This record gives sequence, C-alpha cells and structure tokens, in this order.
Amino acid sequence: MKETIRHDDFMRERLADAGFAAGYLQAALEDGEPAVLLVALRRIADARGGMAKLAQATGLTREALYRTLSAAGNPRLTSLAAILAATGLRLTIVPAEPVRRRTKRATPAGKRSPVAGAIVEGERIGRQRSRNRLPR
Repeated sequence: MKETIRHDDFMRERLADAGFAAGYLQAALEDGEPAVLLVALRRIADARGGMAKLAQATGLTREALYRTLSAAGNPRLTSLAAILAATGLRLTIVPAEPVRRRTKRATPAGKRSPVAGAIVEGERIGRQRSRNRLPR
C-alpha cells in the first residue's frame, strides 16, 4: 500500500525549494487579492524555518510578522523586501504587456523627417494635437 502524506506537510517540503516558492508567490500575486499573497508568503516563511527564524533575519518581531503576513496585513515595502530577502526571494517588476515598437511613417514624397512634427515639402508630419489639449 502506498504511503500518503498530508497536504500541509507536502507543501512545506515543496516550499523549501526557492524555485517552487517563487512560482507559488507568482501564482498568488496573479490572483489579484493582496491577502492571498500575504498568506502565501507566510506559508513560505513557515517552510523555511518558521517565524522565529524569519524575525531574527529581518529584525522584525514575531508578532509584527504574524500581523504583517495575515490576510488583513498591510506591510510596508521595506518590510516586504526584508521578508522576501530573508526567504531567499526578491521583488522584480516586468511589463504587464509586451512592448510594441512604433514603426516609422514615410512622408508622402517618400522622405523621412529626422524630427517628428517637422515640415517636409510643405506638409506637417508627426502627431497632431487635439484642440481640447493645452499647448505644450
């Protein structure tokens, strides 16, 4: 008969791995609910030695960590960065959508202007300002 393992024990074992923990936090972040991210970070902290070890590494008290990493927590960026660093993770920022490159438009005569808004052969090229906007 196969031996079974409790879900909490399995997750604690898996969250000790930095790669798995990073994916776990990424999924929690994509959920869009801050409470999910904080509880996920708390589970990672538990898997990596517990709150006492995390408190020692971050310089925060255990009580402050429990409050911060609760579903109702509201951590400061400095606290969040310290917690992530102590768990072997870091915060990174990436574009939400792929960046689109703008293509250059040729003037009617086929010439390109080195400056947007320049006049080439009597025609203005570049973006036209809306009448509702204030002049720059």
